[in-house]
Amino acid sequence: MELETKHEVPDNKSIDKSSITNEKYGDSYDVEPVHAHIEDDEDSPIEEVRMVVPNTDDPTLPVYTFRMWLLALIFCALLSFVNQFFWYRKNAMTLTPLIIQLVSYPFAKVLEKVIPRSRFFNPGPFNMKEHVLITVMANCSYTTAYAIDIITIQKLWYKQDIGWGGGLLLVWTTQLIGYGMAGLVRKFLVYPPSMVWPTNLANISLFRTFHIPEKESWTGPTRLRWFSYCFLGMFVYYWLPGYFFQILTFFSWACWINKDNRILAQLTGGYSGLGILAVSFDWSTIVSYLLSPLVVPWWCIANIAVGFVIVAWILGPAFYYSNVWDAQKFPIVTSSLFTKDGELWDNSVVLTPENTLNVTAYEEYGPMYMSAFFGFTYGIGFAGLTAVLTHTALYHGKDIIQQYKKSRNEDLDIHGKLMRVYPEVPHWWYLSLFVIAFGVSFGVLYGWPEMQLPWWGMFLAMGLAGVFVLPIGIIQALSNQQPGLNVITEFIIGFALPGRPIANVTFKTYGYISMYQALTFVSDLKLGHYTKIPPKAMFYVQVVGTLLGGLVNLATARWLMESVPDICTDAGYPFTCPSAHTFYSASIIWGTIGPARMFGPGSIYQQMLWFFLLGALLPIPFWLAHKRWPHVEWLKFVHIPLILNATGMMPPAVPLNFSAWCAAGFVFMFWLRRYRHEWWSKYNYITSAAFDSGVAISALIIFGVVMGSGYTPDWWGNGGAANWGAYATFDNCPLAGANASGICAEC
Repeated sequence: MELETKHEVPDNKSIDKSSITNEKYGDSYDVEPVHAHIEDDEDSPIEEVRMVVPNTDDPTLPVYTFRMWLLALIFCALLSFVNQFFWYRKNAMTLTPLIIQLVSYPFAKVLEKVIPRSRFFNPGPFNMKEHVLITVMANCSYTTAYAIDIITIQKLWYKQDIGWGGGLLLVWTTQLIGYGMAGLVRKFLVYPPSMVWPTNLANISLFRTFHIPEKESWTGPTRLRWFSYCFLGMFVYYWLPGYFFQILTFFSWACWINKDNRILAQLTGGYSGLGILAVSFDWSTIVSYLLSPLVVPWWCIANIAVGFVIVAWILGPAFYYSNVWDAQKFPIVTSSLFTKDGELWDNSVVLTPENTLNVTAYEEYGPMYMSAFFGFTYGIGFAGLTAVLTHTALYHGKDIIQQYKKSRNEDLDIHGKLMRVYPEVPHWWYLSLFVIAFGVSFGVLYGWPEMQLPWWGMFLAMGLAGVFVLPIGIIQALSNQQPGLNVITEFIIGFALPGRPIANVTFKTYGYISMYQALTFVSDLKLGHYTKIPPKAMFYVQVVGTLLGGLVNLATARWLMESVPDICTDAGYPFTCPSAHTFYSASIIWGTIGPARMFGPGSIYQQMLWFFLLGALLPIPFWLAHKRWPHVEWLKFVHIPLILNATGMMPPAVPLNFSAWCAAGFVFMFWLRRYRHEWWSKYNYITSAAFDSGVAISALIIFGVVMGSGYTPDWWGNGGAANWGAYATFDNCPLAGANASGICAEC
């Protein structure tokens, strides 16, 4: 990269280029510990940042290297493929960029050794800036593009196919519009020192572990060797729950005591029941929806555990067995929709050929029912949205106001001053990206009228995202909480365009995901700010990663939908698509039927609207109690939004996903962290990455074996009918999915 001869500093002094050039890298460090100080004692005004982020920089470190681009592109594509592949599975495990952060390092060190030295291909030891850029590109692609949900339900349920062209443009526009927004709010969310973005601090700590090693008191295998042991062990072990002995995934031993007892099966069944006493020996089940418990603080896990027990194991059975909303006509836990007689809802009956609501047909066929548990979790979602606002105002309100005022005229801290040496990305780059993506989105709507959304819907969606991106970004930058716009977007377009399911999900995607993507990109820009990455390098990596990730997402999705028999049905296990089922149900609830008929006055579920008020009020008594008794430790850890928003993921998650996750979190993040801290501090995150990687690679190979041979062992350990007869399911508890009459509409 080109270097300026002089490096400007605040006291108008200048440093000659030769004084900041690395002549030679040592073996013990990949970056020199001291470079180009502004002032020796100058540092960030934020304590948490001072503890983690170095107040130094070496502008001569190469970033546009062959090994950076090679590893970034490979891992970006792999992560996109693996996560999209798992998205369709019953246990939709998500590999996070932490995996890439850990795994890319040994690969880069190998390239450092084997590639001949040159300025581009191998300029010297693998440095932290290259490492950050590889991780950032992975971060742009690790969440599957939300638009894939639209493509999936259109193809499998609504019998529409917008093809490769429409699908790719839909994916790219919904992902890139947010990136354009991110660049326009940098002044408020990236540059000010008060905008901390705490999640980046954990990443930087791990980067420093690799590139600025410190002496450790704990002896034992190196981190790389430990990763190898755990990866190999999990890779071999996963063949049991993944292929040979699948009931280990949902090990519902209690319901086997009396397989004819419906209530016992409903309470203890892991696959389609409440999972009380059930256990899972499958790592993918543990990390399916809440990611790895080994990277979540214990206080967060404890909050989620409390909310889970209250919602799933106390209120869930109470609603069901007291027959709220005719609950006993339906299974106890499901995201499917039903008629009033307990039959599965056939959406085609109430749709016109253009996939809009036929009101007359609905009045004859309806009303539509949900399971009591599903309906209740919608209420939990409503409460979670307003609880975030109240909690943030009470616990962080003063700080947000003060720090926002600072951000408008706040002086740059040491990190901002060090970044002056790098040319900034012009605003017109981001503005052009936004305008192009916004313009192409109209091509999607008009080129494929199946999307159902009129032109004004795009302006409304962008208006919502634009209004909320800054205030919600400030909240997230300070408190790590991001209130989602999905419920609001569904509500607004559901009232504005009732009876149009595809319009509803399209509007939600452009309105909600645009803001979500913007804040994801802003968080990465702050990471680059802390680690002194040239802003233009961040721009290139983020755009390329987004384009490549979207392409791989679409290719993987279409390949699976066209090659897996009975995909998104129980017959296609493990490709049962729980997330797609929930998304499809949402398209019916908010789009086909509409919020007025589902939750409005006189509707079956009108009581759920009170949860908006309940969520707004719930944080208040805990905040007052904390103010009244500040020395009571546990009160300061009560986090109502976390309790509500996490449990709102059921369904598609089943209770066993939560109970197994909480149990693993207790072992690693409480017991081991407290009583085996030296082991925990060295190996915990490595163990998490190794387990996730081992399961992912093993599952891909198992998929290839099954697809290639068509053979899966048929015995009771896999729910085989030959051994259990009518009781053949994946947990051998089929009555868990039955209604009060013992009829399983979904079986």
